[in-house]
Parts: sequence; C-alpha cells; structure tokens
Amino acid sequence: MDFSSYFPIWKALTPKQQQLLEQNAIYRKAEKGTIIHNGNVHCTGLLLVRRGQLRAYILSEEGKEITLYRLLDRDLCLFSATCIMNSLQFEIAIEAEKETEFWVIHPDIYKALMTESAPVAGYTNEVMATRFSDVLWLLEQILWNRLDKRLALFLLNEAELENTKTLRITHEGIGKHIGSQREVVTRMLQYFKNEGIVTLSRNTIELHDFKKLKELSK
Repeated sequence: MDFSSYFPIWKALTPKQQQLLEQNAIYRKAEKGTIIHNGNVHCTGLLLVRRGQLRAYILSEEGKEITLYRLLDRDLCLFSATCIMNSLQFEIAIEAEKETEFWVIHPDIYKALMTESAPVAGYTNEVMATRFSDVLWLLEQILWNRLDKRLALFLLNEAELENTKTLRITHEGIGKHIGSQREVVTRMLQYFKNEGIVTLSRNTIELHDFKKLKELSK
C-alpha cells in the first residue's frame, strides 16, 4: 500500500513535497456500485486509483447517464476536485465499477503543490487535456456515428478491458455507457445476434465474430 509507488511523478517532487502529499492522502476502499463522488459536490478531492475500476459519468435532469471515461490502476481523477481549477464547472459523478482501492488527495494540498512545483502543474495539465480529449471524442461518437458502430466499438473495448469474450453486463448498463436507451440497445444486440456476431443470455453477451465487430466499428 505504498503511495509513492502509485503517484505518477513522485520522483519529481522534493522530499518535503513528498512528505506533505503522503501524509495527507487518505486511503479508502469502495465496494462495487458505490458512488464515490456526486456531481453536486464541488470538491471531494483528487482520486488516485491503486487497484480496481471507477466510472466517471454525467447525469441528465431526466436521469439519463452516459460514461465519460474509466479510471484504472494508477489513474488520477481531477474532475472530482474542480475547485483547484479556476472557472472550471464540470459536474460529474464517479462510481466504483469493481471493488476499488484508492487514495483521496485533499484539494488544498494538491493546489499548493501545483503552485510551487512545475512538474506537478505540467502533469496536471496533461491529465486534464487527456480527459477533455476523451470527452470530445465521446461527443463526436454520439453526434456523428451510428449506434451499431458505437455499440460494436464498446463491445470490443470492453472485451479488451476485461480480457474476455464473455461480457457480464446488462443492456441498461451498456446504454449508460454509450448514451442510448435500453430498448434501443436491445434491438441492436438482437440484430448482432441474428448476424451471428454475439449470443445473448441473461446479463451476459458472448462475442463470437470479432472480425465483423471490427468492421462495424470503423
């Protein structure tokens, strides 16, 4: 449970900065399904994942969810601490998709480090740029790409992420990830099934024809 092994630019910090950060990072565990950060809460703190998987998503007034990105081992989440960034209003929620171990870094501590450490400021800007790029890519997918392409791409990415061709996920869960209604996802999965691309059972999707999925995802 060595914080120094997981903070990405630990060696770029001074001993004093390392001590400050390590002493003020709170270690936590979250069970699958736990909401770690609510979009209405301004500053939970920065999240550094030790082990597990978190999902960052937005929620519409109608209750519709869409996944923005996932956080895996060693990933740092900035948008759970938007108070450290001036004029940035970006309300997201963060949920544990698996049992997850992580550290919460107090926003005031991290903001002080950003002010005095060029490596921390540079790394933070890189992470922020990457996350905004993820969000813009997602927006492009929703606005311009057909559902069959988005679904095929999601299934391929999910199979790679979980390292399996048997996906344990509901149709509603897929809809939350790709920004579509459960009924629409079900119809498209049924089409995939009729084409021999997948087989369907309760809360399970078995991928068979990866070649067709890759063609659809292009």
